[in-house]
Amino acid sequence: MMTPELSQVFWLYSIFAALLFITGLYCVLATFNLIRVLVGVEILIKAATLLIIVCGQLTGRQALAQAIVITLIVIEVVIMVAAGGVILCLYKHNHSIDTRKLKNLKG
Repeated sequence: MMTPELSQVFWLYSIFAALLFITGLYCVLATFNLIRVLVGVEILIKAATLLIIVCGQLTGRQALAQAIVITLIVIEVVIMVAAGGVILCLYKHNHSIDTRKLKNLKG
């Protein structure tokens, strides 16, 4: 059963996670810079991580939520390093990380 304090905390963190999600989505959709897109994806993942922790607290399965979050963080780091490498390679070949200037790629 959810106590009033726990309900208030849940809504507070949910609103904060929604704001993080909106910020990350804006970073991904409104920019042409690949580094900013990568930061936006990072913010989106942090919003999802926050919601997983809050839901684990609500359901009483904190250990499961923490295990899922740790797994998510490991996967996130691997993806960010790989994406950073791709962006670095794109910069070396095109001297730009602007997506509008990357239209001449063959593949």
